[in-house]
Amino acid sequence: MAEQPVRHISVLGREAIDWLAPRAGGVYVDATFGAGGYSRAILAIDGTQVIAIDRDRTAIAGGFDLVERSGGRLTLVESRFAELAEVCAAQNQPLVDGVVMDVGVSSMQLDQAERGFSFRLDGPLDMRMGQHGPSAADVIASASETDLANIIYIFGEEKYSRHVARAIVAARREAPIVTTRALADLVAKVVRSKPGDIHPATRTFQGLRIFVNGELDELHLALQAAEQVLRPGGRLVVVSFHSLEDRIVKAFFAERGKQGGGSRHLPELARQQPSFAILTKRPVLPSDDEIASNPRARSAKLRAGERTSAPAHGAAPLPSWPTLASVMGRR
Repeated sequence: MAEQPVRHISVLGREAIDWLAPRAGGVYVDATFGAGGYSRAILAIDGTQVIAIDRDRTAIAGGFDLVERSGGRLTLVESRFAELAEVCAAQNQPLVDGVVMDVGVSSMQLDQAERGFSFRLDGPLDMRMGQHGPSAADVIASASETDLANIIYIFGEEKYSRHVARAIVAARREAPIVTTRALADLVAKVVRSKPGDIHPATRTFQGLRIFVNGELDELHLALQAAEQVLRPGGRLVVVSFHSLEDRIVKAFFAERGKQGGGSRHLPELARQQPSFAILTKRPVLPSDDEIASNPRARSAKLRAGERTSAPAHGAAPLPSWPTLASVMGRR
């Protein structure tokens, strides 16, 4: 494939590909295509095939040129990465050699005011990664004060969540809150910050975005799906950007990496054998140089594991936190 300029460099991109260790002729899933940074790096290896997934139609459209230049080695699919097992099966690739995912909102989405992700750019209060379902403005308009406080506290880790929720409910009685600036200004009046602190609306916006897109449930399901599709020796590499995501990834690998063995008192009850060998005992962090050139990288953490020959552990129940179905159903 001819060399082309790269529009976007993935955070921890070199490290992610090093841990993925793509080999000639292998089949890989880029579960969060974005601007195609991982896909380009994998396709640089002779004979590789990439199944790339993104729920954002804009990202898919932006990848058409790379599909053309890949000579049939790249397949783009508009879907959620939680559905990667179904996507692989539909491409007649039920087992693959590696899965890589960059979790969370992309720089491209943050930089587009009309997508409504950023409190720094005034635009419609949308925040949807895909084209379906309620927007952040819909949630702000309809959710109860209790639900808003829970969303902002659980997903945004905002300790002033009750104050923010109370202010939102009071303000929406006077006029709908439909722009990012209106919400950011409202939160800034409630959450005080010192010089050098993050913007006071950061955690509220994070909480709403994660909730609107069901991001943490998606991550739980995507990790389980990756376990299903990876063949023995295949690798899973995940780059996350905040503590909520990283805790999920860390717990997944810890659970799947537990050694088997029977109980001393009940030896006939053998534990399930580990489905992953953990490759990164501690998370891989970005270098100072990368953080200096891309401040978004400062919170990134990479974890990786290699699939064993043991059977997949199977689906685990999702945490019982607020969901769109439960919150919007209480209108």
